[in-house]
Amino acid sequence: MGGSQLMRPGAHNRDSGRFGALLRGDVRWSARREHPKRTASSLRAPSAKRAPSQMRVSFAPMTARAALALALVLAGCSATPSTSDSPGTSTPAAATDPASPSAAPSSAAASPSATPEPEPLAWARLDAAGPAAREDHTWTVAGDGRTAILFGGRDGATVFDDLWAYDLDADAWTELSPAPGPAARFGHEATWVEDVGLVVFAGQAGATFFNDLWSYDPEEDAWTELPDSGDVPVSRYGTCAAIGPDGRLWISHGFTSDGVRFSDTRAYDFDAGTWTDETPGGTRPVERCLHGCWWTDDGALALYAGQTTGILALGDRWTLADGTWSEIGGTLPPERNLYARARVDGATLVFGGQALDMSYRSDLWMLPDDEGDAVALEPAGESPSGRAGAEMVTDGDAGRVLLFGGRDANGGLADLWALAGTGGGG
Repeated sequence: MGGSQLMRPGAHNRDSGRFGALLRGDVRWSARREHPKRTASSLRAPSAKRAPSQMRVSFAPMTARAALALALVLAGCSATPSTSDSPGTSTPAAATDPASPSAAPSSAAASPSATPEPEPLAWARLDAAGPAAREDHTWTVAGDGRTAILFGGRDGATVFDDLWAYDLDADAWTELSPAPGPAARFGHEATWVEDVGLVVFAGQAGATFFNDLWSYDPEEDAWTELPDSGDVPVSRYGTCAAIGPDGRLWISHGFTSDGVRFSDTRAYDFDAGTWTDETPGGTRPVERCLHGCWWTDDGALALYAGQTTGILALGDRWTLADGTWSEIGGTLPPERNLYARARVDGATLVFGGQALDMSYRSDLWMLPDDEGDAVALEPAGESPSGRAGAEMVTDGDAGRVLLFGGRDANGGLADLWALAGTGGGG
């Protein structure tokens, strides 16, 4: 992993040169590429192509910073296409001889260009046959930026070990058939790591809990079990994982047999094949599982919600920075566990989950990195039904976020939805 650039699941590299390569399609499937040295900025999700006329939102009151963060990501599908050969490179306009007496004043210059009406933020159901109904799976955008890989999950007592690739351009699923890899499981974590591939950690199947670490290389269509030594995490389900600015895989909290929950934080070094216990002293989030965590654009590990002993759903929000956990105040969404989430530019979208009363939520929220107050979003029209255990990915090139699967009171779900638009009005 030395010298590679890494990306969180569902997030593209924010560096403008790297994102330009993604937009041009220069990034391929290979998990083994040479890259410049990692930096914290290389871990940030990029904004989509920016169209100034698309930056207004009206779906809910919010700060300008929060509104802009969502609009920049979801404007890509409706932004005016650039005529340049590549991002950041403009094509010169045809020259006009200023001395020519026949050159008439341009009527276009005198007329203000029309501003396209922004599309309202809305969900749309997609018709794409693919994986069986399930919850507690993982769905991760690969290094090419145009493929999202789904692994595992469960539907009731059925536990899956299948692997699927979703083509973000064609909106179509393909089942992959590599040689056997990780055992069937649910409640695991997955992230894309360049020069390594899709990395899968932990999970559960029946009474068995896992702490193994696997990588899948799409170019080779092969699984590899990664070495582990050092402070290896106890086998667990319902933990969270994300790639840090240091290039390591960070995990935090989780649940194992006998009802034991954890509050530890550990990091895996891909170069050395070793785990290190990074649990800070002092106050930290209560032991939990079924939560989520992600790295913010300013380099902090954020953790939100979940479930703990005796409390079905939590609603607290924390960040780990400079070796210290800090609880974030402000307006927070209602309590939930096993929610779907996706990174956008400078914020995290949260959808659904199970509530304190065991009902299934269908609400959508945005948690900005640099603000304590969460923002309730209200897309127009039909929305996905309330559910827990679904997964979301960000399709930055198309300016949308996709959601697949989950469960409700009737069992597993296999529906697929796209969230796009930037709001409307003033």
